[in-house]
Amino acid sequence: MIASLMKSWTIWMKIGVILFGVFLLSWLGPDEIGLTDLLISLREGEETGNQLMLAVFLLVSLNTVLALFHYIGALLLGDEIAARLNRPWLKIIIPLIVIPLDYIVINAYYSLTYSFSAYALLLLLAILLLQAFEKDRLKPIIKTIICSQLIFGIEWLNEIPSLSQYGFGQGSISKELTGIAVQIGFEQSLTLYSLTLCLIFVINAVILAVYFSLAEQKWRIKQELHYAQLEAMQSRSGREALYLVHDLKTPLTTIEGLNSLISMKVDDSKIKEYCQRISASILSVSDMISEILYDDKKHWCRIKDLVEYVEASRLSGTNLNLKVDFQTDPEIKIFINKIRMTRALVNLIDNAYDAVNGIEDGKILLKVKTYENELWLGVSDNGKGISPKEQEKIWKAGFSTKSHPGMGLAFVRQVAEGHGASVEIDSKLGHGTIFRIKLAEGSVSR
Repeated sequence: MIASLMKSWTIWMKIGVILFGVFLLSWLGPDEIGLTDLLISLREGEETGNQLMLAVFLLVSLNTVLALFHYIGALLLGDEIAARLNRPWLKIIIPLIVIPLDYIVINAYYSLTYSFSAYALLLLLAILLLQAFEKDRLKPIIKTIICSQLIFGIEWLNEIPSLSQYGFGQGSISKELTGIAVQIGFEQSLTLYSLTLCLIFVINAVILAVYFSLAEQKWRIKQELHYAQLEAMQSRSGREALYLVHDLKTPLTTIEGLNSLISMKVDDSKIKEYCQRISASILSVSDMISEILYDDKKHWCRIKDLVEYVEASRLSGTNLNLKVDFQTDPEIKIFINKIRMTRALVNLIDNAYDAVNGIEDGKILLKVKTYENELWLGVSDNGKGISPKEQEKIWKAGFSTKSHPGMGLAFVRQVAEGHGASVEIDSKLGHGTIFRIKLAEGSVSR
């Protein structure tokens, strides 16, 4: 599992965000934003309230930008790993470990004091509380906006002179600025400005967090309702189709009876032969109807016959070519509902053709192979591939990356499970996709 995480580009992207925040001070510091010049001016006795407030504002903005990358990177990394490992508590533990480590690295790398003091503890606690009470995963851009507001608000506490005794404002520049404020009698004004801005941005961050969390929940409820409606529509359509198919048995019975009468009434050998063929076709159609009507209706079928039926069902009336690769004996028999398994494979093939649509050297392959005691039916393409995020959603009824209603892959999984089989996906963006239906040993006769 760890190896799989380390191969994920999204994990490395979030680690990259954290490292970018750690080393950002090499390119963005007090000199680059003009803070150093203001400090020199203030040291030389040009102490005015306006200059001091400008210096404080630049310092708070700089610290917000520097802190945002490793805070948001740690939060998103915690979200990602917690979701992949299905361990919700990791979304709290990972930031709790990563963020203090960032401060250690920064203080070891730079000459400036980047203190993990009361301010950092309060900020970490506030962010982790939001993380803990978040009902659904917010989008990264939304989480970034909320965190930036929260960091900017709490940063102002470092500029309140009276809070220095409680562990706030322990950075070297913050200490100097609050000392100047006390020296020029600007302490009360700085405290009032800082508290006001802190409250405004922290309250705004909380409001945004609540609003977007509720909006996310509302969207998810709508999606679940949409999926339920699609499933209900599918169920209704399925029932109507079953009634129609069931009604076909009546005319088939009539045709079979008339065919038998013709066979008995004539002596012509050719007509009798034709009647036998008609009877065999009627029996075949009757078996198909039984398989459509009853999910558990299965019989032994040669792999070769299944593949030929799939080709006939998918390619009839088209000029499309499907390459078939038998890596096992085509005469092997499998215990299946031929109609449903055919529809499942045709759905996979349809998706594969959509994936290579517009690609000059697009290739679709239906591969049949045995692996240990299983038989694998695989459909592969060299199309654009499916992202890891979409792979988590494709099995849900209603989800689709196209204009289709999104029932195909949900049906494929349903058919596989009905045969005691499993279905898996192996896809990489830009390299194509492979879907495999794996039939277990009890469904295979060699």
